[in-house]
Amino acid sequence: MRRTIQNLILIHRLSLLIIVLFFSAFANAQDSTDTTYDEKTLIDAGTESLGAGAENVAKVIENLFSKYGEPNAYISGSEAGGGFVVGLRYGGGKLMHKIEGEQPIHWTGPSIGFDAGAGAVKTFALVYNLYDAEEIYRRFPALEGSFYFVGGMGVSIYSSKGIRIALVRLGAGLRAQATVGYMKFSKKKRINPF
Repeated sequence: MRRTIQNLILIHRLSLLIIVLFFSAFANAQDSTDTTYDEKTLIDAGTESLGAGAENVAKVIENLFSKYGEPNAYISGSEAGGGFVVGLRYGGGKLMHKIEGEQPIHWTGPSIGFDAGAGAVKTFALVYNLYDAEEIYRRFPALEGSFYFVGGMGVSIYSSKGIRIALVRLGAGLRAQATVGYMKFSKKKRINPF
């Protein structure tokens, strides 16, 4: 009888261990799939963010997915800027992080090179390898080239310390540029672009 009770206790403990291991493995599997955005979600968000003229958003996002995979954050907003040799841009919007949720984000960007004109653009960016949202608030260098005439879409890639930002711009106005510069992201609006 005593042996039977010991066997039942052992079976009970083993059963509890198996249940705990199963749910732990299930929770880890759920966490790994819930840390990035899927393509359809971002196409919908990009189309909503960029609005009219965003038919090509799906093609741009599909292209970025094929190159870089699934991002774990995105930025939706707008910016305005202009330049003649030296350029400036100011922008703002919201950062949507898959784990940390929505946060305000602002950016400034000085540049130098061939730059002429002015423009106002809607922006949508895919953000990769942003595990802590605080890590985005810094400078991201870039070599940029774009041309907007009345309307058009361009993509600029910014990268710093493993974080990559693919910024899609849908522009209006007249601005042509081939420049070297950076984007500085911050939580609050800034007047100083540097």
